[in-house]
Amino acid sequence: MLSNLSYNDPKLKLKIDTALGKPFTLQQRWKMGGIGSPKLTISSCSKEIYSLLILDQNSNQCNIELRPKGIIIRFRSLLETYGLIIPYYKLNLYKGKGNEYSLYQDHQFLKVVADNPSIHTFFKKISAEKARMSPPSIEDL
Repeated sequence: MLSNLSYNDPKLKLKIDTALGKPFTLQQRWKMGGIGSPKLTISSCSKEIYSLLILDQNSNQCNIELRPKGIIIRFRSLLETYGLIIPYYKLNLYKGKGNEYSLYQDHQFLKVVADNPSIHTFFKKISAEKARMSPPSIEDL
């Protein structure tokens, strides 16, 4: 779900909290070693996101916030902040050629460049959280 997060909208906040869970507490954030990514450079994206990014001349960057049941990918266009809300069960994460990660949800996607080691560490954290939240398979029983 792609949404404009610039304004304080209680209905949207409730919708996000329902889909992804409430934000982690300060104690949980310390225990996890942080829940936010460093700045990520967007190398390519789906048409819907691209149509927002080309509205200004700024560099296309985003960041990712971990939530208990998913992630929020935030980026700015003009003076607005947009978020791609992805629950873990809809998240597909791929490591591409070189230092590129792809994040897919249904028909929307973002590809980001991982140009420093802290980004690789953060994506390992996303993969671990996704695996922890996925239901057990029949082979685990």
